[in-house]
Amino acid sequence: MYQENAGRLPQGVDQCRYDGSRLLFRGPRRRLEGDFVACLGGTETYGKFIANPYPDLLEGMTGLPCVNFGWPNAGVDVFAKDRALLDCARRARLCVLQVPGALNMSNKYYRVHPRRNDRFLQATDALRELFPEVDFTEFSFTRHMMRHLHSLSADRFGHLRRALETRWVAGMTDMLQRVEAPVALLWLSARAPEATGAAGLWDDPALVTRDMLEALRGQVHAIVEPGLSAADRGIDPAPLQSPQVRRIAQEMLSPRAHERAAEALRPVLAGVIAN
Repeated sequence: MYQENAGRLPQGVDQCRYDGSRLLFRGPRRRLEGDFVACLGGTETYGKFIANPYPDLLEGMTGLPCVNFGWPNAGVDVFAKDRALLDCARRARLCVLQVPGALNMSNKYYRVHPRRNDRFLQATDALRELFPEVDFTEFSFTRHMMRHLHSLSADRFGHLRRALETRWVAGMTDMLQRVEAPVALLWLSARAPEATGAAGLWDDPALVTRDMLEALRGQVHAIVEPGLSAADRGIDPAPLQSPQVRRIAQEMLSPRAHERAAEALRPVLAGVIAN
């Protein structure tokens, strides 16, 4: 059975905090001593609906503690602004960072909640000038707002998207410079970075392209792509409690996708340990 809690964790799985951080992570709380892997990421890393997300599987394959620092709907901002979390990442032998989308971060056009990065807070004057016909008080979530803006004008949306791309690369660069441990960027998505059309826009990590990813290659130890596809989506809805939750579960990556992610990360971790 599954609980309908904030992060949709399997029943019996607790949440925990690490000293200095205001975020609640998937438990149990681990000791950050000796060699360990810090796994930072969003909903998939957190393991929404998943009994054994890829950090657990990677630990089982390697015997090295893999600490789950996943946070649902995380953007660049939530990690970059959490000094305690970055300190944990610095102490790791390897930091696995699930590539975040470009929607959920504050930028020149709008502000998001500092911890709930999917929550839209306020449009700036620049966004109001770009879309003067829009009442931005109607929006609570970034994705809903951005889909609406795209439907109004692809050209004007293009200006917004280019600004988000630039902000994303800058934010990721700043964050990576503050993590002294080797970093493996994990492309944990059912689409390829080269995807175009609706998938390239909205499938997580939303708005992130191959060029954006490659702009970071020189700053990371590895970019890991398990090669997932649409066939790797979907969790058995039978144990879930409501139609809404079942719909959400069908869009999540499957347990097999988490296995493939762990398998792809294993040789990267082995190489770091060998050195």
